[in-house]
Amino acid sequence: MKTTRLLCSSAVAHLRTVLDGELGAIREAGTYKSERVITTPMAPKIGVHNRPGKVLNFCSNNYLGLSSHPEVIQAGKDALLRYGNGLSSVRFICGTQTIHKELEDAISRFHGTEDTILYISCFDANAGIFETLLTPDDAVFSDQLNHASIIDGIRLAKCQKHRYLNADMNDLEEKLSGSNARVKMIVTDGVFSMDGTIAPLPAICELAEKYNAIVFVDECHATGFLGATGKGTPELTKVGSKVNIINSTLGKALGGACGGYTTGPKQVVDILRQRSRPYLFSNTMPPALVGSAIKAFELLSQSSELPAIVDRNTKLFRSKMTEAGFTLSGTEHPIAPVMIYDAAKATAMADALLAKGIYVIGFSYPVVPKGLARIRVQLSAAHSEEDVLECVDGFVAVGREMGVI
Repeated sequence: MKTTRLLCSSAVAHLRTVLDGELGAIREAGTYKSERVITTPMAPKIGVHNRPGKVLNFCSNNYLGLSSHPEVIQAGKDALLRYGNGLSSVRFICGTQTIHKELEDAISRFHGTEDTILYISCFDANAGIFETLLTPDDAVFSDQLNHASIIDGIRLAKCQKHRYLNADMNDLEEKLSGSNARVKMIVTDGVFSMDGTIAPLPAICELAEKYNAIVFVDECHATGFLGATGKGTPELTKVGSKVNIINSTLGKALGGACGGYTTGPKQVVDILRQRSRPYLFSNTMPPALVGSAIKAFELLSQSSELPAIVDRNTKLFRSKMTEAGFTLSGTEHPIAPVMIYDAAKATAMADALLAKGIYVIGFSYPVVPKGLARIRVQLSAAHSEEDVLECVDGFVAVGREMGVI
């Protein structure tokens, strides 16, 4: 026993040495990520640990401002009291309550699809779909800038795998035309979240029709706020039901907690309930989060005012920042990456902005490619015009101090 413990101690010591070296290299490169600690609920103005007062928050996925909406919070409380804290079970054993089916039905109505399956996160939804649906006789065609969860999900599948250049329809068509797979699935993010760019869905759907392919879109950074009524990139780009399968999240615009889903043809949902490993082997969504999400969809169905405010704030920020001399990635999305290029400078600039009361985060490798560091600003319906202009003023001041503009 003593010998075994010594060996374990030696192995752990060796691991520590290896990891200390890797962590040191990350720090030296200026890409080490520290976590700021927030002391308040999510809102346009938040408290930060060891900092007096509140700061303007411009890096949250709280696009509609529903994360701390009083009706959303109350719906969560009501569900907690009525249905309990959790079910201590996966769905197919004893983890399905009436509200889980109610939420799945609400999502299907919202997207105009046949059926929906809930997951604890959209990462799980992406991890579970490709392995379940696609066999070695099938092929997936994935955009090179798709989210990490899509990449990891495709790695699990035993299908034929093709990666096409970002939004490059010529490259996609070349790969589609050379495939004789039984099922062809084109997979893309609706919005590429590091760049704030939108997938060319009309062209993708046209190729899908030409080559008899399924279209799958991850809508995490679109559901609830893109398009006139918040139905995401299919609505924004006017392709509608030509998108066959949608994966999205409840953890961004729709209440900001957690939860994900796949929505589409009934047979797709049925087979996922039978075989999707993240669904079969993960606990069901907690009732409070289900109740909150139902209320978020209800609020969205009552009015399109919130998506309109997001659009207004997006246009205001992008126009003012461009006028000031900054380079922004993307065009019409509330993700507005301010390109800094240098990783260390992006981190330093974000820290300087925090000192001025603007909470933003620098993004660098490996989250984005080397040499393309940026500060990703995100606009929300909860921001006032004054908030947006104060953010721009902060960027202008710090940008001039650091020689960015």
